[in-house]
Amino acid sequence: MADRRRVVVTGMGAITPLGVNVDTYWDGLIDGRSGVGPVTLFDVTDFPVRIGGECDQFVPTDCIDRKTVKRLDRFSQFGLAACEEAFRNAGLDRDTIDSHRTAVAFGSGIGGLHELEEQHNRLRTKGASKVSAFTIPKLMVNAVSGNISMAFGAKGESVAIVSACASATNAMGVAVHMIHRGHADIVFTGGAEAAVRPLALSAFAAMKALSQRNDDPTRASRPFDRDRDGFVMGEGAGALIFEELTHAKRRDAPILAEVIGYGSTSDAGHITQPSQDGEGPAQAMRLALIDAGVTVDQVDYISAHGTSTPLGDAAETVAIKKVFGSHARDLVISSIKGSIGHLLGASGGVAAISVIQAIRHATVPPTINLDNPDENCDLDYCPNTPRDKRIRVALTNALGFGGHNACLVISRFTG
Repeated sequence: MADRRRVVVTGMGAITPLGVNVDTYWDGLIDGRSGVGPVTLFDVTDFPVRIGGECDQFVPTDCIDRKTVKRLDRFSQFGLAACEEAFRNAGLDRDTIDSHRTAVAFGSGIGGLHELEEQHNRLRTKGASKVSAFTIPKLMVNAVSGNISMAFGAKGESVAIVSACASATNAMGVAVHMIHRGHADIVFTGGAEAAVRPLALSAFAAMKALSQRNDDPTRASRPFDRDRDGFVMGEGAGALIFEELTHAKRRDAPILAEVIGYGSTSDAGHITQPSQDGEGPAQAMRLALIDAGVTVDQVDYISAHGTSTPLGDAAETVAIKKVFGSHARDLVISSIKGSIGHLLGASGGVAAISVIQAIRHATVPPTINLDNPDENCDLDYCPNTPRDKRIRVALTNALGFGGHNACLVISRFTG
């Protein structure tokens, strides 16, 4: 592993329910704020679940020209806007990057749901001739990666990764492999999702997957808490610039952290329920640690998937114990989903950003709303208050419907 091309992070961008840039997002996490509230994007009067994490501060024309905005579904707008911030903060220039050595690997679990709903409604009410010619280019999941490649002139490999809530983390794993194998020097990666829509909200509610704390939205998402009753839908995007180390050094780029390992597995079990033995996530973590070349006792922090579902949080706890043994008691673990809800296919991107910020600021973001510990979730989840901690090595987990498990290992950059 010592002779393989090293992958560093040189830029980050975030669109979240806590704010529409990395600094505002991070400040919200550390302040213990919640971005969850009543859904305002559409009328939810008759819905059993009426809460979500909306990006209500997002104005697409602040960073994307009006003509382009009209041709993008909301999830692609999020992804492109987050990439603009990441690109700018990485100190990159459209005129000087080697377009053929610049790639895209971006994830989304659902894609252009807004456009799908809108055009289906047109079809039913106005007829086939009124369906927009932009329907397919807006709703397809790869619209986000395609538009990123066009916006930044990235002519290398461009892929869209779909693995439910593991999409962004799997996309980042693909980005790592692109650089390791010498196929790219720069990769736009992360994930975007805009599924706070009538169809998704009602469908997840029908599955009994969502919290129904409509009267107390800011406290509805409560990972690892005894009284958790489901996840809260969120929307947004997390984008990162992954770059080969010598390429980054050559242009004197800001190096925020290093990505040193990746692992991915499948439960091969139930389409929605996680296996309660935790073996799938455990094996993903083991593979990521082997890939990183680090031992369990070198890990200081885990950004858990921690969605606030009864089964999911318990299974992830079991998985962490399987991998880390007695060291599990020494780890600090937290879930950002108490603050922003669950961004589905984008969740891994914003989680990776929070891990990098935690490393840079030597501060673990809290798991908010963790008031009543669950006896089946008995590790240190950093409840409600941020914690000062120097972090050398951290893991971030992403676990999705379909049994998809992904884990990324991120470390402090040591030169």
